[in-house]
Amino acid sequence: MNLPGHLTVRDGHLYIGQHDCVALANEYGTPLYVTDEERLRSNFTRYDEALKKHYSDVQLLYAAKANGNLAILRIFSSMGAGADVFSSGELHMALLAGIPPEKILFNGSSKTKEDLALAVEKNVRVSLDSFDELRQLNEVAGEAKKVVEVSFRINPAIDVPTHPKIATGLATSKFGIPAGQIKDAYRAALECDNVEPVGMHCHIGSQILDVEPFTKTAEIMVKVAGEIKELGVKLDFIDIGGGLGIPYRHETEAAPSPDQYADAIMPVFLKGIQKLGIKPQLWVEPGRNLVGDTTVLLTRVNSVKTAHKKFVNVDAGFNLLIRPAMYDSYHEVIVANKADAEAECVYTVTGPICETGDILASDRNLPKVEDGDVIAVLDAGAYGYSMASQYNCRPRCPEVMVFGDRSGVMRRGESVIDILNTMKKLPWHESNK
Repeated sequence: MNLPGHLTVRDGHLYIGQHDCVALANEYGTPLYVTDEERLRSNFTRYDEALKKHYSDVQLLYAAKANGNLAILRIFSSMGAGADVFSSGELHMALLAGIPPEKILFNGSSKTKEDLALAVEKNVRVSLDSFDELRQLNEVAGEAKKVVEVSFRINPAIDVPTHPKIATGLATSKFGIPAGQIKDAYRAALECDNVEPVGMHCHIGSQILDVEPFTKTAEIMVKVAGEIKELGVKLDFIDIGGGLGIPYRHETEAAPSPDQYADAIMPVFLKGIQKLGIKPQLWVEPGRNLVGDTTVLLTRVNSVKTAHKKFVNVDAGFNLLIRPAMYDSYHEVIVANKADAEAECVYTVTGPICETGDILASDRNLPKVEDGDVIAVLDAGAYGYSMASQYNCRPRCPEVMVFGDRSGVMRRGESVIDILNTMKKLPWHESNK
């Protein structure tokens, strides 16, 4: 298997960075997420440098939804990242990580008035998704006697080659304002006393393995920028979103590199803004591309069963990694304590959840698997823990970071007590035994 550079096989065991995955599983228990800090830093640097090679005024906004662990946000903050946040919780985390308010964009198609009030209080820019939201934000900002800088999220009606549940730029998507209505949106914003339009925003989807849709997006955005400029809007930034994918199938799948991505979109962007005579900052929102391959999910085999096929029953299920069940997504799996052994049998790796769809990996050629073995699920850093749940009353697992020869817990595992602590006994049940 073609492994990324931070994963190696030594003496029959899978290593992440300098650390034996089997030893990590024994030390911290399973299930266990393990993230390599050096890989995080390398991924960010490659992406940042690829874009700035063409245009110095680029700002990466890490898509916090991909993996919202505070330790990860702090790493990216220390490297100059901003943040694309989708909730008040993600906003609080970004600020706590030290990301300056001016580098944060509060995104989302259904913000509450409390969300908008927090954005006003914290002086962050807001990506508006509807005319109602514009009106509500203007009212909230007026009550606070502030002026809030905003962009509008544009729906470019672009079909992209990805799973339909993560294609966000389709004409039928819930996200954004159709391009045909966008001039009216900016006109309405210019008439508001407490809102100032300073940017444009777009996001077409996730896990995209072709640069052509991004090139088309850049073309649309600079075209619309010209229409916005005619209204008298001074554009401080144009945000073209994220969505660049990673190769989950290591043997057969290829993904554009950050350099290939930059080489495709930047000439279009630069030609467009030069023609318009403007110099906005370019904002880009990578998430999966920064964190996806940095992390493995370690899970221990509880039992092996032969039925209509051979099942490997492990202690992690879609409560911890829902992507295979939700998107039919593929993750490579390796028996971490037999990483260099020859494949002997076809197995399906299943979790402990009371759902038929709780399958992490179907029909994989693996060495002989036995109870007690440790299986590593690769490329679990994006939309893994961040989409985890407590279904079946199962506490979420710990997350560990490795850096050089060091390792440490960046989020402790939950206990059943953590689940119970949010529950209350109702007053009319007090007499019940």
